[in-house]
Amino acid sequence: MEIINPSGKQLVRVEREFLGRKLTLEVNRVGFRSTASVMVTYGETVVLGSVVVGKRPVVQDFFPLTIDYEEKFYAAGKISGSKFIKREGKPADEAVLVGRLIDRPIRPLFPKGYRQEVQVVTTVLAMDPTFRPDVVAMLAASAALMLSGTPFDGPIAGLRIGRINGEFKAFLSPEEREQSTLDLVVACKDGKVVMVEAGADEVPEAMIVEAMYWAVKNVQPLLDMQRELVELVKPVMQEYELVLPDVDIQRVVDGWCAQRFGGKIRGNVIERQEIIADLRAEMHNEFAPQLGKGETEEEKIENYTEQMQPEYDQAFDLAVHKEVRRGIVEDGVRPDGRKLDEVRPLSSQVGILPRVHGSALFTRGLTQAMNIVTLAPLSFAQVVDTMEVTDGKRRYMHHYNAPSYTVGEVGRIGSPGRREIGHGYLAERALMPVLPSEEDFPYAIRSVTEIMSQNGSTSMAATCSSCMALMDAGVPIKRPVSGVAMGLMMDGETPYVLTDLMDAEDFAGDMDFKVTGTTEGVTALQMDMKVHGLPVEILEKAIEQSHEGRMFILRHMLEVIPEPRKEISPYAPRIEKLMVNPEKIGAIIGKGGEMINKITSETGAMVDIEDSGLVTVSGNDMESIQKAVDWIRGLVEEPEVGKTYTGTVVTIKDFGAFVTILPGIDGMLHVSQISDKRIVNVGDVLKVGQKVKVKLTAIDDRGRLSLTMRGIEQ
Repeated sequence: MEIINPSGKQLVRVEREFLGRKLTLEVNRVGFRSTASVMVTYGETVVLGSVVVGKRPVVQDFFPLTIDYEEKFYAAGKISGSKFIKREGKPADEAVLVGRLIDRPIRPLFPKGYRQEVQVVTTVLAMDPTFRPDVVAMLAASAALMLSGTPFDGPIAGLRIGRINGEFKAFLSPEEREQSTLDLVVACKDGKVVMVEAGADEVPEAMIVEAMYWAVKNVQPLLDMQRELVELVKPVMQEYELVLPDVDIQRVVDGWCAQRFGGKIRGNVIERQEIIADLRAEMHNEFAPQLGKGETEEEKIENYTEQMQPEYDQAFDLAVHKEVRRGIVEDGVRPDGRKLDEVRPLSSQVGILPRVHGSALFTRGLTQAMNIVTLAPLSFAQVVDTMEVTDGKRRYMHHYNAPSYTVGEVGRIGSPGRREIGHGYLAERALMPVLPSEEDFPYAIRSVTEIMSQNGSTSMAATCSSCMALMDAGVPIKRPVSGVAMGLMMDGETPYVLTDLMDAEDFAGDMDFKVTGTTEGVTALQMDMKVHGLPVEILEKAIEQSHEGRMFILRHMLEVIPEPRKEISPYAPRIEKLMVNPEKIGAIIGKGGEMINKITSETGAMVDIEDSGLVTVSGNDMESIQKAVDWIRGLVEEPEVGKTYTGTVVTIKDFGAFVTILPGIDGMLHVSQISDKRIVNVGDVLKVGQKVKVKLTAIDDRGRLSLTMRGIEQ
């Protein structure tokens, strides 16, 4: 039956089986007022991708594209666990990260100079909890853009891949993700890779490459379905104008710069920036009286400055980028004079701040990151309340700050943006595989990177500084982690791979690739393209070259601090841990929390209890901690045959007495076991409340305890 919706347009649907589930793309069911909307259903997960395109170009010097990922708790059949806020509000960091994940492969596929305002919103309407919905949202965003009439050079699609029993698999369940040593998202276009992001448990670089090949092969049906949808809908292309540099102006500026660039703008970064600024001013001073309109020289200069200078500035910037590429491709020399595989000068320190629990300063060229580590009891772990996770906890938190002064600019200080959240997450992910377990190191850990100066690859500086600060804090990490940013410039089919990317190369290059890891393998990876995709073979070369760069930086770090400190800072809280039978947790807490409150108030220690039975006791001095530990042990201790206890007589009978040997645990002391001598009346020997030493001799099949006082010195 033909389905007609209120907009009068016919429902259009494309569907097929994909990796074990039914996948459907629908148009014209919802979202009638948007420029384009596509509802994607995969299994029981439903995501709406909507695009709205502005009516006229925005007068800005950048492409005003926004991509948002909207989590809805109802999609997972949940109500927010927050006590006070039940409505979705500010997106959680996890939602921001998915938004960035979708944005990164899409943004480079619009033409340079496109200035129409474009907003993409992906909304999760229903979520199958057996797999993450992020790549379904990526598919919805790409499909909607394909129908929007914008000059989007798609389609793109992605897969989140793990490795189970030696085989790659997409759409892993939460249990499978826990087992997998790899968590890799690959976005593809026409047999090429446009974005990669990974977290890994020290996997070889070769496995990353193999997984990318697997993704390129298996993602193809998603691209085909989008093209089929376009053929059915036949979207009307929108008219637009690209804001591009004037060809004549660019030719004039290129000619002027060619005579003055070359070796003159290579070398020390700060001096280079000053020389470029002087050359820019020299160009304007020369061009203003020649090219400005007016009767007098003053009028010409004023006209040039107000009307023409921005275009000549843009052309000058492009000429600088061209010179960076030319120097690398033709001369094999980078803007600061380095070879292609050379790392900038390194300098690091640890323990640089008093009072804090751990600190480090990592400097690479002009990029500098200070990291401070704080240790706290496990109760200080962050509660994660998202659509995908309710009441989850983040025990290790890495936060990244990069104020405007770090790039020499004036700017507003506010809450962290998407870039700060993304960089912090990458550095956090890099260290997660090497952290000790809660049982071995029962602390919540907060690592804060304060960027002091930026000139490229601050997320990798954050990784290195946080690793050294963790070791300075005495966190017994499995192995140290280092990170390096790689760049790529394509000259035709020839790739030029750059180790330790700096800003000038990033602006002029074709790829930005960050990788972290230990001597044993990769722990995190992030790869973004500025071209419209690259073959896996080229990316493989970049990954191979990154290994030596990582090892070079790691050797430097180990010269500064070769291993974690044996003791934590004297200013960090002391924590003792013990495992108890989970069934005994109630005895520690007591009715209405009475017992645990009594322990903390009388000892001054803090007690945290996990559902697993892990109990941590923290405090500022070991005496109060030990007092609380002994108290808890007494509450949960299991009776042990052959062990002697100091018990309390609680009941006297003709045949003997009942003695409490542990909290809530009584044993039977028969009259014959009170003394080697014959006892006629138990009350003549024992009194209620009396303290006696008894040995546990047996526990019968009904759990009854038999005690004796015979042979025990009282």
